[in-house]
Amino acid sequence: MMSRILKFSLVIFTFFLLSFSPAPDRKVTIWMIGDSTMALKKKERNPESGWGVEFKLFVNENVIVNNRAASGRSSKSFVVEKRWKAVLDSIQPGDYVIIQFGHNDEKKDSLLHTDAKTTYKQFLKKFIDETRSKAANPIICSSIVRRHFDGNGKLLDTHGDYIRASREIASETNTSFIDIEAFSRQLVSKLGSERSKTLYTMRKGVLDSTHLNHEGARQIAALFVNSVKKQKLSLATFFK
Repeated sequence: MMSRILKFSLVIFTFFLLSFSPAPDRKVTIWMIGDSTMALKKKERNPESGWGVEFKLFVNENVIVNNRAASGRSSKSFVVEKRWKAVLDSIQPGDYVIIQFGHNDEKKDSLLHTDAKTTYKQFLKKFIDETRSKAANPIICSSIVRRHFDGNGKLLDTHGDYIRASREIASETNTSFIDIEAFSRQLVSKLGSERSKTLYTMRKGVLDSTHLNHEGARQIAALFVNSVKKQKLSLATFFK
């Protein structure tokens, strides 16, 4: 009888010990959702690169970067194709989600297009709200600048209301905002029409003034990191 009681007590003790033991440490994941300017590229597109790829160079060993950005996607198509659901289902408390769309939202294609003042903001808010529902941290980014100069050497604004919309929804929802358009605009403008070509992809003698090469992507990633540090966001603790 005593032996049975002893065994039962041992089982109960072991159960409580396992129940209240701390869980093993889990690395925080930084999720990245966006378009081709952030995305990983196929080898045949080298030297084209997304800044989300080079971003990995700046983080420490305590974090995992999971870049789910995809070429040709808008905020709308990222949801419709269930790419966002796949990310959302995997987000854990304490993770981060960096959100950057706009390039393809501007297109007239009905599968991609969103209106900057209405549906674009609605999709961004969806990302924000659902990220927070998982006890994770959303960060909104504006689109990187396109290298489009006018005849007087002035860098043009090709994103218009989409930049304002991203800033507005971040403010309205009290979400951290990184204005990469402004930082990349300053960088490209300073370099000028000719020298700024070194940041973008040249393929078969034709310059792509939207998509970055590895060096350009690294510099954009550095601008993002510097802004996070300057704003003293909690994400900065995971940088080298």
